[in-house]
Amino acid sequence: MRIVSAIACCLAAALLAPAASAQLLYKSTMPDGKVIYGDKPVPGAVKVEKSKPDTSKKGFAPPTKGEAATLKELEAARLKRESAQGKVQAAEQALREAEARLAAGKEPVAGERQGTVSGQQRFTDAYWARQKKLEQDIENARRALDQSRSGK
Repeated sequence: MRIVSAIACCLAAALLAPAASAQLLYKSTMPDGKVIYGDKPVPGAVKVEKSKPDTSKKGFAPPTKGEAATLKELEAARLKRESAQGKVQAAEQALREAEARLAAGKEPVAGERQGTVSGQQRFTDAYWARQKKLEQDIENARRALDQSRSGK
């Protein structure tokens, strides 16, 4: 049943398409100057003009060799810009992640605190080394972002 209805729809579309493209268009000008376009003339119109829309493809031509070359150059430039933008976005994301790791890493982990004789605590060299590495990661991410923004 579905196949029959699908075939009937395709057949109807094929038969009605030429009739639709050959349809007349009416431009009706009303007494107050208002212009109405339609498939039938509007009653009471002062002036009615008939026209048949040009549906041929004569105005469409493939691009010339020069235009085609220009289009290829524009496409290549667009792809290059998109690639550069993607690199900048990736570098920005890497910087945000490095900054988040530094913020999360401010709190010492187990073994990074050491007691002193006076009963206070101080951070061990491991803590400071980890902080230095996190700060260096941010500096590297900033450098990578600057390079990606400058196109290097």
